[in-house]
Amino acid sequence: MADLTDPAPDESELAIEGALRPASLAEFVGQQKVRGQLQLLLDAARIQQRPADHILLAGPPGLGKTTLAMIVAHESGRPLRLSSGPAIQHAGDLAALLSSLTPGEVLFIDEIHRMARSAEEMLYLAMEDFRIDIMVGKGAGATSIPLDLAPFTLVGATTRSGLLPNPLRDRFGFTAHLEFYEPEELEQVLARSAAMLGVELPRPARAEIARRSRGTPRIANRLLRRVRDYVIVHGPGDAGGGVAPDVVDAALDLYDVDPIGLDRLDRAVLDVIVRRYRGGPVGLNTLAVAVGEEADTIESVVEPYLVRIGFMGRTPRGRVATPAAWSHLGVSHPDGALRLDDL
Repeated sequence: MADLTDPAPDESELAIEGALRPASLAEFVGQQKVRGQLQLLLDAARIQQRPADHILLAGPPGLGKTTLAMIVAHESGRPLRLSSGPAIQHAGDLAALLSSLTPGEVLFIDEIHRMARSAEEMLYLAMEDFRIDIMVGKGAGATSIPLDLAPFTLVGATTRSGLLPNPLRDRFGFTAHLEFYEPEELEQVLARSAAMLGVELPRPARAEIARRSRGTPRIANRLLRRVRDYVIVHGPGDAGGGVAPDVVDAALDLYDVDPIGLDRLDRAVLDVIVRRYRGGPVGLNTLAVAVGEEADTIESVVEPYLVRIGFMGRTPRGRVATPAAWSHLGVSHPDGALRLDDL
């Protein structure tokens, strides 16, 4: 039996978790068009021996924006500096970050749309001319001192590209829009992750996890870890050593993930609209109070998936549940209930 006080297993586990991120575009699964565009951009920069153009990665959470930023640095042979928009709340924060970059370094700013406006305006000049202006002094005696920066590549990531001001968006040389994954692509992600985690995951089990992963690799890997935990405690359920599909069902049912990927909060939102308000419309704030969550959480976490799979509609009068949602909850759709066509 392993010594529970030995830190080695924890260190090994951390190494495996980090290895789940692919290190190159060749290993990256999905986003085929984006991968081809990035490969061309990086190859051209390498041939010309210059830093790659600035890159904006836009798309929902969990699709690989941070991983792609790491790959850009790795394939460029450059160091990577990580930061985030909420951490840059003053122009001075950004000035300190930019002035410390080494030539060719890749700067990744996650949630770049949440940077302070003063920092955004400083970034305009830095991206175009690799220069910033620093104000020294106050009032009538204040002077502007130009500071040259080492050439760098900025990789920005955003889940809400519409919140980026046009002057900032236009300064990126390439904008990639990441799409949700198909189940077959998620199966490839799961096969690679399962091998690294030491889990024998046959194709039926992979397909079951992929079906519940909402088209998102991050969710697929998270569900795989929960299945692995269940297997460690209860066994794989297959005499051959592989994880049986019914074991996947049992593990994910335990964590309230239903066969199409809806979790407890998703079902609570649908249940309120269908059972309490006869299909809607229901205002966002009313819905948030009814399920005990923040309105922002409902709008940014729950709604996008429910709308994408056709279970919810957003109308000027509020949120409505579609007949498909009624059917999924096992509730018959009454003739008098509102439909999207009625609004």
